[in-house]
Amino acid sequence: MKQRERQAMIPVIGSKVDVVLIALQLFLIARIGFRAVSRVLGVLGKHFGLTKAPCPQTIINWIARLSITRIQHMTHLARSHVSGDPFSNGFLWIIDTSIALGAGKILAVLALNVCHHHLGNGAPSLQSVHCIAVSVAISWTGDAIADFLQKVIAVSGRPVGFIKDGGSDLAKAVRVLGERGFPSHSIDDISHMIANLLKHEYGNHPLLAVFMSACGKASQKLKQTILACLAPPKVSTKARFMNLHRLVLWADRLLKHSPVGRAAKGSLIAKLRASLDQLPACKTFISRFLRDAAPLLECQKILKVKGLSSKTSKECESLIEVIPPSSPVRIGFKKWSKKHLKIAETLGVADTGLPISSDTIESLFGVAKRHGTGETKDANRIAARLPALCGQVTEEDARRVLEVSVAQEEEVMGSLSSLTKQRRQILPNPGCLDNMILSDTNQNLELIPMSKNRSKSPIILNISEHYTKTKGPVISLKNRNIDHARSRSLELTMAG
Repeated sequence: MKQRERQAMIPVIGSKVDVVLIALQLFLIARIGFRAVSRVLGVLGKHFGLTKAPCPQTIINWIARLSITRIQHMTHLARSHVSGDPFSNGFLWIIDTSIALGAGKILAVLALNVCHHHLGNGAPSLQSVHCIAVSVAISWTGDAIADFLQKVIAVSGRPVGFIKDGGSDLAKAVRVLGERGFPSHSIDDISHMIANLLKHEYGNHPLLAVFMSACGKASQKLKQTILACLAPPKVSTKARFMNLHRLVLWADRLLKHSPVGRAAKGSLIAKLRASLDQLPACKTFISRFLRDAAPLLECQKILKVKGLSSKTSKECESLIEVIPPSSPVRIGFKKWSKKHLKIAETLGVADTGLPISSDTIESLFGVAKRHGTGETKDANRIAARLPALCGQVTEEDARRVLEVSVAQEEEVMGSLSSLTKQRRQILPNPGCLDNMILSDTNQNLELIPMSKNRSKSPIILNISEHYTKTKGPVISLKNRNIDHARSRSLELTMAG
């Protein structure tokens, strides 16, 4: 008993690395705020052997330094050899842009192993990807995105492909990179593809406007009543066709609560019918939309979890048989599937599955905008935390955070424009609006990997790999750079 008592008195936290690790896990995994992390450590610290809990600003600095170490001091990423593209870096890059409060627009680049569905189970998550670059600008055009991606390629190598939504700017960026000598496959996100198919088929349907108006009126009549639980779900008007199926499915289920026949006066069925407006007149639109959308959404679920392969492609073909062969929706889906299955065969992942979803980067933007930003959704503040939210948190990460100096953090984060700072300086002082232009010039964030000749910092980041299995030889960026240099030298010799 005495021996056990002595063992119980040994502090759990033995060093500052342990404190940093627990703080990072509370923020990134438990997802509680900076002040909450400090309070939790203050309450439980005495049981862990912690004499003083870090303040919220210290935890904010640790998160910023984690982002710095995961990007600027990256040396290599373990990757799988791609037989169809041996000179690539073995990764798919998921790219997307997002807006925030202010004039800044965020561009992020996530790296996902092309053999994800062979190495891991399920759909890619934030722990499966690495944020390798992020930048904020006033606007992003196709050429500007291509310029930024080319800078990242110069250090990290060329990806095997880009996963993106249907935006014309992203499509142009991939095309421009190919014209500049950096060709990569273009993979269209399945969610946006299906939404576009439904939009082209039903966007100009004569009953769509009637249906949307009836849903709005039904919502007004059902709320604040005993039937409030039957109110329609909230669907964003932006990118409507990505969530319209939820509203149509609600309407289909609601109409089934109103059977044919006369309803007693004052009954709940009578009250429900009084709230339906013109929904019963939209039954043909509802049934046809569900006929096309339901099988496509089932295919989407399968492909997101398992990837696009020869096996999943056949599963999807059997699901969409309920859609008429002449339907543009069915024809468009088969065309997309055939095109991307050919890409999977070229990359050698047709048997295991090709990742075809950009949900990971959309989830990353969503988490970054909600978690740790406060009321002011500043683009630079959000972008600075994107790399920290990707990958797994390890003890090695905590050590590297402590190795980042205050000067290094100030060099990256100290000169960024801040809406909170501008609000404090401008709002109470009339007549100083012009100072906003001066303080906001060239003050946006840009984090990209650093080559060896750009830094002599002793900090070395060996990003932890989420997967346990590998396919083919594991090649570091160092070896890839040597191979690239040899191939480039051979090209110059032959050109000479």
